[in-house]
Amino acid sequence: MSSRSIGLSEDLQAYLLDVSSREPAILARLRAETAPMAMANMQISPEQGQFMALLARLIGARQALEIGVFTGYSALAMAMALPEDGRLVACDTSPEWTAIGLRYWQEAGVAHKIDLHVRPALETLERLRAAGGDGTFDIAFIDADKVSYRAYYEEALALLRPGGLVMLDNMFRAGRVLEPDGSDDDTRAIKALNAFLKTDERVDLSLVPISDGLTLARKR
Repeated sequence: MSSRSIGLSEDLQAYLLDVSSREPAILARLRAETAPMAMANMQISPEQGQFMALLARLIGARQALEIGVFTGYSALAMAMALPEDGRLVACDTSPEWTAIGLRYWQEAGVAHKIDLHVRPALETLERLRAAGGDGTFDIAFIDADKVSYRAYYEEALALLRPGGLVMLDNMFRAGRVLEPDGSDDDTRAIKALNAFLKTDERVDLSLVPISDGLTLARKR
């Protein structure tokens, strides 16, 4: 939803990137190729990608899950953070968008880590669970259709091991969560999920004001 952290001035955003960004050149090129697209705001910001990769390394992630791939920036950032024998199960419904990502994954030498499923994500999640995947994943990133977030969250939480981390994107909805009734179904779904997560005792919780709001939920 946001290619930069909202709420920061242009100067402070530039400073943030100047003093902390370590974006690899291949990620920068993927971001540049995506930028002219009509849906470019679906791509995460470079500071968010770097933060997520750091979290993956901090928890020693080997098995990762991504729901919503778009052109593959977040998948590439995460795959580069995984060990050589790590695996990222990536879910999306667009062969056109994911084909862009695949080119960069191959160039970066991480395509073998990424298991791409081009079908409705809930179908893939159900198949993973039916195959005995519960409790086997370390980290999950949810950045897809907002109305389905609650369903994605429940499936991802089941697939995570204790101590595993769910990351949910766009939890500010570009500030629309402040509107009393929500301006659209997506915003209403996110507001309801934010309210639910606050009381979900299955997880430790933090909503981080990076990009468009990134919720971190650690499975207890």
